[in-house]
Amino acid sequence: MIHLFSEGAYLVHGTTLVKESEKERLGQMVGQVPDKEEAAKQTIAYGILKEHNTSGNMNQLQIKFDKLTSHDITFVGIIQTARASGIEKFPVPYVLTNCHNSLCAVGGTINEDDHMFGLTAAKKYGGMYVPPHQAVIHQFAREMLAGGGKMILGSDSHTRYGALGTMAMGEGGPELVKQLLNRTYDINMPDVIGIYLKGKPAKGVGPQDVALAIIGAVFEKGYVNNKVMEFVGPGVDSLSADFRIGIDVMTTETTCLSSIWKTDQTIKEFYEIHGREEEYKELNPGDVAYYDGIVEVDLDQIQPMIAMPFHPSNTYTIQEVNENLEDILADVEKRAQVSLDGAVDYSLRDKIRNGRLYVDQGIIAGCAGGGYENICAAANILKGTSIGADEFTLSVYPASTPIYMELVKNGAVADLMQTGAIVKTAFCGPCFGAGDTPANNAFSIRHSTRNFPNREGSKLQSGQIASVALMDARSIAATAANKGYLTAATDVEAEDFIPKYHFDKTIYENRVFDSKGIADPSVEIQFGPNIKDWPEMPAFPEHMLLKVVSEIHDPVTTTDELIPSGETSSYRSNPLGLAEFALSRKDPAYVGLAKEVQKAEKALEEGKDPAQAFPEVKEILDAVKAEYAQVTNENLGIGSTIFAVKPGDGSAREQAASCQKVLGGWANIANEYATKRYRSNLINWGMVPFIIDEGELPFKNHDYIFVPDIKKAIIDKQTEIPAYVVTEEGLRSIQLKLGELTDDEREIILKGCLINYYKG
Repeated sequence: MIHLFSEGAYLVHGTTLVKESEKERLGQMVGQVPDKEEAAKQTIAYGILKEHNTSGNMNQLQIKFDKLTSHDITFVGIIQTARASGIEKFPVPYVLTNCHNSLCAVGGTINEDDHMFGLTAAKKYGGMYVPPHQAVIHQFAREMLAGGGKMILGSDSHTRYGALGTMAMGEGGPELVKQLLNRTYDINMPDVIGIYLKGKPAKGVGPQDVALAIIGAVFEKGYVNNKVMEFVGPGVDSLSADFRIGIDVMTTETTCLSSIWKTDQTIKEFYEIHGREEEYKELNPGDVAYYDGIVEVDLDQIQPMIAMPFHPSNTYTIQEVNENLEDILADVEKRAQVSLDGAVDYSLRDKIRNGRLYVDQGIIAGCAGGGYENICAAANILKGTSIGADEFTLSVYPASTPIYMELVKNGAVADLMQTGAIVKTAFCGPCFGAGDTPANNAFSIRHSTRNFPNREGSKLQSGQIASVALMDARSIAATAANKGYLTAATDVEAEDFIPKYHFDKTIYENRVFDSKGIADPSVEIQFGPNIKDWPEMPAFPEHMLLKVVSEIHDPVTTTDELIPSGETSSYRSNPLGLAEFALSRKDPAYVGLAKEVQKAEKALEEGKDPAQAFPEVKEILDAVKAEYAQVTNENLGIGSTIFAVKPGDGSAREQAASCQKVLGGWANIANEYATKRYRSNLINWGMVPFIIDEGELPFKNHDYIFVPDIKKAIIDKQTEIPAYVVTEEGLRSIQLKLGELTDDEREIILKGCLINYYKG
């Protein structure tokens, strides 16, 4: 089904794979064996990156993007940061969508205040504003922004439009701020991994099935981590545009950097349908292209898949689950205790009824599930059935109003609603816990992007837990047709005809504000009472004293665990208000401990004795100064840090870092960082992304770590950082590491954060 090459490979004429070690075979096919470095330049990804690189050095890229996009969890903070840095006009097209906080979870005016902030900002600075319920961020980008050979940067991690020939990346807000201030996105040239598709999916198999199979094969191995996935091979031709898009959006869950696909007549027709045929560009690798690795996918062999709680990589075929229910559910329960820290009683085996797995809820939604073909296929399966009058519910969210209207016209909405399903407006809420929260201990199957703990809205700290499994819309519909009993779409008979799609752009013309890139400085930004400026950030100290205030030993820590999504995101525009929720579902003691340590730093900033503000630190400082007499209140910084094994999987939200920063965080310590975007968020908020070797930690929670001459170490580009655990016996030496930093990244850290950097 999925095969990972243990070495690089050449793709010859877009069809034939030749392993790097098979030089003789390659020579027989193409004559002279090409230089590997030159063949690597024949990938689609290399060509696009070269066109957008401004550094003149393809090993160290400085990328300028063609377009930017953000949603209403992120755009206020981004624009506030840009305003603090002196922005006068958006230099590239910037689209502000409103698809995350379209429903108000806590009452009050918070959500709509942010929407009005976005509308007035689009007018003032020359952007585009998409009102709530019109489209989810990524569907609007597919319909209206993508273009062949273009690059788009978004402040949502699922910014992926590779199937349309657009290399897109999801990053934290500060990376968009850099683009708004005419700076660049700086990375080393990434490896490119070929995703070689062959064959054709069976009837009943959908894009989520293919995506989950790939994620399950590559995630734990880190095979594509921070690399570009390039989809090639004869199997691409067998897939519709919607099918390709459905696979592509899920590449984020592999932890890859970006994705790109070869394009053809099918993609050309997509652009023609959307009235933007001029944006189509045929993209193919060169005659002999070298890839740093290959994921070979036999589409014929893909079966309906399910990603069990609590990660998209926890994959099985639905057949496996149904045939081994007790064993698989017991294994999920065991794994769950790692993610849930034993905070709640967790059981899945009580979902077994008469030997079958009963599901409480089905959701087809968002940038992954809400596509036209997914919903048509679900309607075909459900037509003439009933979802029943028991616990099971089904909600369907078309990804945009144009899709919704076409589904109304062709009768799919009527077919769905007649079964008892509810069809709702374009909204990302179910994907991050702000809509359709199931009951406690319920089990939900979703064609959406993630199934991390709490993503569906339950709260561990309140004793609540529900479970999400990811599935394709087709198998969700088959399960719904069987009134909640887990069923693969390949096990039911249904029509597979999908009516031709017609896109009506007048919907957007009537409602979307488009400045056409013309700024109007006379417009006043409309603020609400919950929209606050970023607090002042202190400059970076010469020496650093860190208190460890949280210690997390999960194999992977998601951004949702660092700063929960859901209703907490209502405070997204209030940095201090949102920070109150930091780690609240993982380590409720974190905020209080961080605030206590911050008292010492604030005392230093005011020229006062930190021991007076935070007496605990007195003996620690005495021990430090006994060994390092040069340390004074004037050159010392006191802050907090957390340790996590592998933090930062999942969302691009910068708040996972900024909330720590505004609470006095100076660093993270990790064995490794799950994603480039989380590490970048730390750096952009002036926090040091320390690394420590795997094994038994030389410190524990609540210990103090002294890092002498940290400022000099960063200036001197040191990668090995001497540090000390402060004990009753004195200072005990430990070794921290600091991965590669660009010159700009070092300067941002030394200034204290990106805002300070731009202030000069």
